[in-house]
Order: sequence, then C-alpha cells, then structure tokens
Amino acid sequence: MVLTFDPFREFDRLAGQVFGPTSGSAGAATMAMPMDLYRSGDHFVLHCDLAGVDPGSVQVDVDNHVLTIRAERSPRTDSDVQWLRRERVTGTFERRLTLGDGLDVEHIAATWQDGVLTLTIPVAEAAKPRRIEIARGKDSPALSKESQVLEGTATSS
Repeated sequence: MVLTFDPFREFDRLAGQVFGPTSGSAGAATMAMPMDLYRSGDHFVLHCDLAGVDPGSVQVDVDNHVLTIRAERSPRTDSDVQWLRRERVTGTFERRLTLGDGLDVEHIAATWQDGVLTLTIPVAEAAKPRRIEIARGKDSPALSKESQVLEGTATSS
C-alpha cells in the first residue's frame, strides 16, 4: 500500500522555518549542491555533488577572490506522474566561496565525473612554507658584510 499522505511534511516545514532557510534561498543551494573541501599537500580540493545536473549547465567563475559555482537541475516533465515525495531541488542555484590571498586562482582546475564536480585549487608559491638555510661562520655572506661594516666603523673612529 502506498501512502499519499506524508505525516512528517508539516514537521519538516516547521523545522525548515526554525532552523534554516526555505526553498529558493541560500539553504536550498546548499542542499542542492552539498560539498566537501579539504587540503591535500600544496592544493585544496573541493567536491560538489551535482546529481541529475547537466554538466553543460555548470558554470565556475572566479572574480576578486570569490569562487562562484552555478548549476541548473531541470524538473522532470512527466505529466502522468503522481509525486509521493519530492526533495531534490530544481532550478538554478549557486554557491559562493571567498578564496584567501594565498591561493593561485589562475590555475584552478575543474573536472566532472559521475555527477561530482571537482575543483583543484593550488596554493600560491609565495604562500607555501619554505625552509630558511642558516649559514655558519665566515662562509656566511650576511655575516662577512656585517663584520666589514663593524670593522670599518671601529677603524674610522
């Protein structure tokens, strides 16, 4: 037996009003485009789940360190369907992320596989950690210049 009455629909509606935005707002975009973001070595990886979205409708832009992902999921056009539950958001939605200064926005790579958009965002060379070598003794150019200045100051007095 199939129930056409959903006893939890009113509870879901109230919970949505109390705890989060309703359909058509930023919360709908988050539900329609859940993502994972992590750092792996010298780059960040962002995975967006976009099941049922035509890859041709996906647009990724970076403007002034703001990454914008736009996508469109078209509604089913079956006219003879009687919906029992409809949770997948349809229409156009977007996510925006502010990128830090230490990222190389010129070399962001995007791939699509099995309904998942993957963005790889490299860390800028200037922001990568680096080791500073310590020179020892008289071999140090900085030390020999400093000692010449000190010797020159001492002899000129």
